[in-house]
Amino acid sequence: MTPDPMPATTSDDGRLRSAKTLTALVYGLQAVAFFLGITAVIAVIINYVKRGDVRGTWIESHFRWQIRTFWFSLLWLVVGTATVFVLVGYAILLADTIWVIYRIVKGWLRLNDHKPMYQD
Repeated sequence: MTPDPMPATTSDDGRLRSAKTLTALVYGLQAVAFFLGITAVIAVIINYVKRGDVRGTWIESHFRWQIRTFWFSLLWLVVGTATVFVLVGYAILLADTIWVIYRIVKGWLRLNDHKPMYQD
């Protein structure tokens, strides 16, 4: 008699554990981007490449959160940089920085608690 195949729950648990680790790595890359900007680009590439692997799981919401964090922060970085000469750009850049820190921290904490992100 052949042994039963591995239960789906064990396989799913392993898949989720791997996806959670990858998601934490992306949050880490986003954080390191404050010192090495290129890591934000690497993080969003990982999100897009691995998005299919997390589809239908609670981690999918983290990927969406991370992707939106990247694109909106890039938008406000461009706007802030373009308006720095009229001084309002500094406020925009400061607000963008605080907003990105908030999203990284909030996402990491919810990931650690095994909770999906809000619909944003």
